[in-house]
Amino acid sequence: MSEKGILLESGTNEFEIVEFSIGPVSYGINVAKVREVINPLTITKMPNVHPWVDGIFTLRGRVMPLVNLPRCLGAESSTTSPKVIVSELNNYFVAFLVDEVSRIHRISWTAMEQPPNIANSEMVVGIIKMAEKMVILLDFEKIVSDINPEMNEKFNQITSAAPNVMDIRKNKTILVAEDSRLLRDLLLSTLHNAGYASIILTENGQDAWEKIEKLAANGEPIENKLQLVITDIEMPQMDGHHLTKRIKENEKFKHLPVILFSSLINEEMRLKGQSIGANGQVSKPEIAELIDLIDKFIL
Repeated sequence: MSEKGILLESGTNEFEIVEFSIGPVSYGINVAKVREVINPLTITKMPNVHPWVDGIFTLRGRVMPLVNLPRCLGAESSTTSPKVIVSELNNYFVAFLVDEVSRIHRISWTAMEQPPNIANSEMVVGIIKMAEKMVILLDFEKIVSDINPEMNEKFNQITSAAPNVMDIRKNKTILVAEDSRLLRDLLLSTLHNAGYASIILTENGQDAWEKIEKLAANGEPIENKLQLVITDIEMPQMDGHHLTKRIKENEKFKHLPVILFSSLINEEMRLKGQSIGANGQVSKPEIAELIDLIDKFIL
């Protein structure tokens, strides 16, 4: 995609998914996470790896693990000619074995619904109802963090701060928009440990926007009640890019610092974020970098 194309796509509250299947069930993964789809390559078995990992393989000089997605989901594969989706999440390359890759859909985030609270729903971030079927969006970040626990450990890697900095931090209010319950809890805990005591948690961009509007309802400047927004990009109802665009196009809110904190931050996504006025962009799970950016904008 050209730079012009990237910029024109920013903040539309739409996204594209690659649809794939395992057995009779249709799943989806954000196109922004997909680098390519290939036929299976020769893998090397590794000792003491996670049960979901079949082994490792090399693609264009890059070594990456192959996650057996049917095994991960407790599903039965129904093909003898599977496909491999090569993905990049959190600056980490990982491949997923699936039955079939079918097509790409362009969808509004408003069409994505929260999954029902049933068994294994922690693996699902959303459900998209289509005319003839439902497509399940999986939480690939959770899958990757399960096979690579070092990612979650980075959420606790914060450096100590001087007492005067801690005093300033505790009087600042930050709004966090994050749809993953696991990451919301990790962010809340880490920000509290860093001294940021006043945190407003929201589950998606729509919820965050409504909170911001409510805070400014009495006409008081928003900066008196809220000093910074941290938002994920992928979220149901309203994504982080659209939320950022709304904030930056609003006269009352445009000076509010917004940091994008997402597993999707790469060169293309940085262009998108810059085009809509994001003040900073940090790839998950680099929490130390996030805290440094927060301090830069509100201390």
